[in-house]
Amino acid sequence: MSNLELYVDSRFLSPYALSAFVVLQEKGLPFTWHGVDLDGGANLLPDYASASLTARVPLLVEGDFRLSESSAITEYLEARYPAPAYAAVYPQEDQQRARARQLQAWLRSDLLPLRQQRTTEVVFLQPSPAPLDAAGQQAAAKLIRVAEACLAPGAANLFGDWCIADTDLALMLLRLVNNGDPVPPTLADYARRQWQRPSVQAWLAQQRQAAG
Repeated sequence: MSNLELYVDSRFLSPYALSAFVVLQEKGLPFTWHGVDLDGGANLLPDYASASLTARVPLLVEGDFRLSESSAITEYLEARYPAPAYAAVYPQEDQQRARARQLQAWLRSDLLPLRQQRTTEVVFLQPSPAPLDAAGQQAAAKLIRVAEACLAPGAANLFGDWCIADTDLALMLLRLVNNGDPVPPTLADYARRQWQRPSVQAWLAQQRQAAG
């Protein structure tokens, strides 16, 4: 195993860096992390931008190999360090794995009004006093509809065993839950349970330290 390094935002607010961090934790892979000052534009400096290609976080470094974009990183780690030697972070059944990847792609590309009006500061720091506008409410309704369609009643996880899509979905739901926006109790309970996983708690400990 090469030495693994993960570059994350220095404030530990990125949902995408969280996803990669959680996968490394779940697989039990030793790694070192480095904070990147996004507010100060450190991700745009030539060395970092060249290494990451997309000038974003997270960035995974394994020896001479560098990879950015969180879903690419999580899928790479699943293939590189597969079950049963390492914990699985995607469903092992083909169609369930495809569905998990579909959810990840959707959460990263849709619901922009919700992501803008309920930033991850709502999840990690403090709620927003501003109500959702019409576009935000529409995005929230879509999120709830999809989550209810994918999560079986009373289920602890999306696909039986935990997978990284559970963390990604929980974070999106917590944008509403932590702000006091209306969310069905079953979905709110699901999101809160997901947040108790040791891998997520490890991220939260780092975030609290970064926040001072």
